[in-house]
Amino acid sequence: MLQDESSLAAHVRRRMIMSRTPLRITFVGGGTDIPSFYRDHGPGAVISASINKYIYVIVNKKFDSKIRVSYSVTEIVDHVDQIRHPTVREALKFLGITGGIEIVSISDIPSRGTGLGSSSTFIVGLLNALHAYLGEHASPKQLAEEAVKIEREILQEPGGKQDQYMAAYGGIQMMEFFPDERVEVRPVIMSERSRDRLQNSLLLFYTGRERSSTEIHKNQAQAVVDKVNSYRIMKDLAYRTFDALSSDRVEDVGRMMHENWLQKKSLAAGISDSWIDALYDKAISAGAIGGKMIGAGGGGFLLVFAEPSAHERIASSLSELRREDFRIEYQGSRIVFVGD
Repeated sequence: MLQDESSLAAHVRRRMIMSRTPLRITFVGGGTDIPSFYRDHGPGAVISASINKYIYVIVNKKFDSKIRVSYSVTEIVDHVDQIRHPTVREALKFLGITGGIEIVSISDIPSRGTGLGSSSTFIVGLLNALHAYLGEHASPKQLAEEAVKIEREILQEPGGKQDQYMAAYGGIQMMEFFPDERVEVRPVIMSERSRDRLQNSLLLFYTGRERSSTEIHKNQAQAVVDKVNSYRIMKDLAYRTFDALSSDRVEDVGRMMHENWLQKKSLAAGISDSWIDALYDKAISAGAIGGKMIGAGGGGFLLVFAEPSAHERIASSLSELRREDFRIEYQGSRIVFVGD
């Protein structure tokens, strides 16, 4: 049964909880949300959308005092500090949960290396479920800030902030990242006709190549000074894309995605290579207006923008890839089940 998060109260404490949190695609500006850019050259600006591919997190009271965590492996431990999964361990410690709990995660998409923000999506969904388990309501802002604190401050994992905010808020958002660590989230307001045009212009392909974004993010962070002009161009493209979408000029988005990709792939080694370049060139030759590798690059998913009449030609030209049907999701992380 669906639940309104605002109605959760202490009486649901210790019941089974399930959260559903959307993955995301990024149109332009990705990379300007990393601290080495926005702190010294900010603000950063990114436009992204959540999609109807989700990570589900189930939290349940365990019959004994142990902790059971099930993802690609299953851990059963006596103490929080023994948990090997770093984000689960730190989320439990952050919320003061010491034992007697089971946590299970399920993903619609391969959970790592796809570029869809899965690691941050998972922690936002986990925090949402854990708060509900404790009988607490957590706002999107709170979920995003807590996820950033755990991933970027406590665990010191490299990367930006957009994934956490997109997972928490959902929809199509313009996010600005300021040097003082403030984040402003502005929804892109579009007519229903323009929403449909945007949706019908997008194609998503899975390359089958999973990669770790850690090294790419490290390389990016180290090269910001040398590539600062490219970051500024991508930031400007985010503002221009926001204006285009808000003014129902959907056709401009593909061209700006193309310009963004040309800048993005020059930022660091590993973002693109000859194989990815060949895939992108095939899509353009078949009629795509623009596109990009999602996330840090190097593999995962390829997002393409094209007129609907060109979609079948593009799909045929990329027949070695798996086409993934999707729709834009206009809600962020939600509690979708509270069991007795």
